[in-house]
Amino acid sequence: MFGLTTVVVAGNSMAPAYNQGDYLLVAKLSGREHKFTVGKVYLVADPIRPGVKLLKRLIKSEINQGVTKFWFEGDNPASTDSRSWGWLDLQQILGKVILRYKKGD
Repeated sequence: MFGLTTVVVAGNSMAPAYNQGDYLLVAKLSGREHKFTVGKVYLVADPIRPGVKLLKRLIKSEINQGVTKFWFEGDNPASTDSRSWGWLDLQQILGKVILRYKKGD
């Protein structure tokens, strides 16, 4: 089942789609199977900095020896993402962005 959480955008890796201070509603991923959609934005665990969560767009996925790997990039070309850390595992995907809203909307 999905649980919902909110996150506040910090930084500019997803600009112009999501900007500093934007509030996002995120559906947390449960243990069930999910359909991952190329082009959608997900909350992922930073593979370099434990405990840090990042917003990135799913660019592609591939199955290698029965294991699905995911390639994520920020919309800003200067973003730190799979271009520097490589493929992510399913366990590193924390949630899917459902909605953006401004505080006070």
